[in-house]
Amino acid sequence: MTRLRSTRDSESPHVPVLMEEVLTALDLRDGATYVDGTFGAGGYTLAMLGRAGCTVYAIDRDPNAAAAGRALPEAQAGRLVLMEGRFGDMDQLLAERGIAQVDGVALDIGVSSMQLDQAERGFSFAKDGPLDMRMEQSGPSAADVVNYADEEDIANILYRLGEERQSRRIARAIVAARTEKPFERTLELAGLVAKTIRKSSDGIHPATRTFQALRIHVNDELGELERGLSAAEKVLAPGGRLAVVTFHSLEDRVVKTFLKERSGDVPSPSRHLPQLHTGPAASFTLLGRKPITAGADEVSRNPRSRSAKLRVAVRTDAPAWGAAQ
Repeated sequence: MTRLRSTRDSESPHVPVLMEEVLTALDLRDGATYVDGTFGAGGYTLAMLGRAGCTVYAIDRDPNAAAAGRALPEAQAGRLVLMEGRFGDMDQLLAERGIAQVDGVALDIGVSSMQLDQAERGFSFAKDGPLDMRMEQSGPSAADVVNYADEEDIANILYRLGEERQSRRIARAIVAARTEKPFERTLELAGLVAKTIRKSSDGIHPATRTFQALRIHVNDELGELERGLSAAEKVLAPGGRLAVVTFHSLEDRVVKTFLKERSGDVPSPSRHLPQLHTGPAASFTLLGRKPITAGADEVSRNPRSRSAKLRVAVRTDAPAWGAAQ
C-alpha cells in the first residue's frame, strides 16, 4: 500500500514521495530491523535494503501488492519478509514471526497510484470501472454504500471524510438516481456528481472529494491509521524512529494529534502557568514541530507530492500508553 506516485518518466512509473527524507528520518543502519507498513510496489522497502545491511518486514493489505512482491524476498538474501495484512496489526504480525521490537517504522498513507491506475479496482473517477475501492478486495464496496446507505449517512460520510461542503446535495442526488438504476460503475457516480455541483474554484474535479470520502470509509483508513500508530508505539525499541507520510488534512491531523499527545505536548490551562502533563510518561520525542514537505524539484517532477507531509518522532524508553495504564 505504499504510495508510489507516478512521474513523467515512463521507465520509472512509480516513485515514492519524500523518499530521501524518509530514509534519512529512519536513521538506517546495518544490522537493524525496520517495518515498511505500506509496501505497495516496494519502493521504500527496496531503498531501505539498498541503503543499509538491514532487515525489512513489509506489510500490505492489498492481495495484488502482496502477490506482486512475492518474488522479491528471494532476491534479498533473507533480509526482506513480506506479510499480507494490515499495518494496524503489525505488532501481532511481527510477534507471529518472533519479533518483539524493531528500529524503525515507515508508513505512507492513502491510495497508491497503482490502485488508481487499475480501472478494475474502482478507485478513480477518471477511469471507468466497477465502483469498488476495496483495498483488501473483500467486504462492502463503494457501490454498496451509495446504493444502500441512508441519505443522511451518505451525506455525513462525504462531509466528514471528504470535507465536501455540498455533501447533502450530492447525497440527495445519489438517492434519487439509485431508484432508477443502482450505481455500478465509477463514471456513473462521477458523472452524477459533476452534474450536481459546480467545479470548485481550486480546479479539482467535482467528484474528487466524494471518491476520497467513499474510499476512506470503505477501507476505514483513519481507524486503521490510528491503530497503526498505536501498533508502531508498541513495537518500536527505545531510540527507534517513526516516519509517517500523509497526503491530506484528515490523515495529517490524526498523526499530529497522536504525536503531540504521546510526546506530552499538551496545552497549559493558562499562559501564566507552566505546561502540565499528568498522563503517562511521554512515549515519543518529536523531531521538529512542523512537518517536512517536498521541495520545488520534487513537486515539479511529481505534482502529487505537493500535498505530502512527513512527520517524524523517536521512541523513548517509556512503556506504550496502553501498557502503562
